[in-house]
This record gives sequence, structure tokens and C-alpha cells, in this order.
Amino acid sequence: MPETSKIIGGNQAVYEQIDLRQGTANGVDEPYTGPFAGNSEKARDLRTAFLMAYPRDEIVDKLIKPINSTAVRMDSLLIFPSEPRYADIIKNSGVSKFTRGTQAEREAAALALVKKYYPNASATNPGFTVRLNWGTPSNARRAASAQLVKAALAKAGINVDAPGSATWSRNLASNQFDAFFFAWVKSAVLQQGNANLFCSDCGNNYLGYQNKVVDAANKKLGGVLLSQSQKLAEYLKIEKELMRDAVSLPIFQHPGVTAVNSKLQ
Repeated sequence: MPETSKIIGGNQAVYEQIDLRQGTANGVDEPYTGPFAGNSEKARDLRTAFLMAYPRDEIVDKLIKPINSTAVRMDSLLIFPSEPRYADIIKNSGVSKFTRGTQAEREAAALALVKKYYPNASATNPGFTVRLNWGTPSNARRAASAQLVKAALAKAGINVDAPGSATWSRNLASNQFDAFFFAWVKSAVLQQGNANLFCSDCGNNYLGYQNKVVDAANKKLGGVLLSQSQKLAEYLKIEKELMRDAVSLPIFQHPGVTAVNSKLQ
């Protein structure tokens, strides 16, 4: 008689995030000129409004918790909620501007930011359009996420154009999109971890993001062996800049399932 297996659920080292393009990605010739381009007050405000209204809690509650009831919203781009010092990082990074209040309150605050530049913007009259790259239409979870995003951002006066595409991965560096959500795997054993996703001369920087503080922290992380506290101090420097510039937010860890039995060798 076959031995039954024990099913263990939990989180993977895979996490979903939303990224906003700030500039031209490495390897792309034509300049990015969309609504989020550059680091002017307007560009930062519009990026902040978009991330402020992004329905991360709703995505986790409706799409992830039915699979993993212990799932939580992620608020650090560099360490997972289960890792040491996570609470310290999110307390001091500035992510609170994207978590403060209810979703409705954040949407209202986002609309107020949009109205600084588009006075007639409202839930029925968008101030500007964001082109969102998210994946293939056959991915039901991501398709559902895109619909939740469109509905929430509309309340902030932002129209989200989010057509699914089977070739989405080829367009991660393309200037035809202003934003994109997909997953990274945080499995690198290097001291930099996934911080190099945000350095200006790294190959995986699809955002066209350039920040001297982030580059310096990445250089230090990649150059000398640091203590745990020193490493986390560099992570915090990076997170503070990412939150100030409003270029990316994590959303959730992907659920994972493992099956084991006593015959496993």
C-alpha cells in the first residue's frame, strides 16, 4: 500500500513586486519620456500617487490568502518578513507613506497628488495614463491582479492600460511601458542579495533607475565582507532611497507546497 505523504505549505523565496520606470533601461537606445521619467517633484509625486493607491492588501487578501492563509503583505524589497531585523527596516525605510491608513484613504491621498498637476482629475476623469506590463493573459492570478490594479488606480485619477501579452518578458526594458509587475527569486547567496536590481550599471535594472546613494551601497556590499548589522545598514540606505524616489514596492511572497514521506532518501 503506498505511503501517504505529508503536505507542507509556506512561502517560497519568490516574491511579486511592482516597479515604475524612472529612466531608460540599460541596453535601450531611445530615451524614456513617460509620466514617471526623471526625478523632478512632479515625477516623484506621480510615482508616489501610483504606489500609494496600488491595492497590495486587496491582492494579498483576495488572491494569495485563499491559497496560503498565513500570507502577509511584504513591505521590504530586500528582506523577507521572516528574516531578522525586518521590523526595523520597515519602521525606518519610509515605506509607511505607502501603508498609512486604509486603501480608500490612500486612494484619496493619491488623487490629491495627481490633482496638483491635473486639476480636473477624478475617479471618472483620469489625469494621465500608465501603461502596465504584467504577463500573459493565460495567467489567471496576474490577470486578476491587473483588474484589481485598474479599479484601484482609477479612483486615484490614473488610467491603467494593462493589456496582457504572451511576450511580456521581452518588454521589461521597453520604454513603451511605464510600470510592470512580475516576480524575482531572492536566492542569491551574495552579500548584495537582490540589492543589485537597483544599481545604475547592473544588467537587471529594468527601471532605468539611477541613484548615487544606492550605487555606493551596492559597491560596498559587493566589495568587502560586512557584519550582519553593517550589511543591514547598507540595505536600509537603499530602501530609504527607493521609498523616497517611489520606484518600487514588494507585494507578496509566492505560496509554496512541499510533499514529504518517510521513504524520501
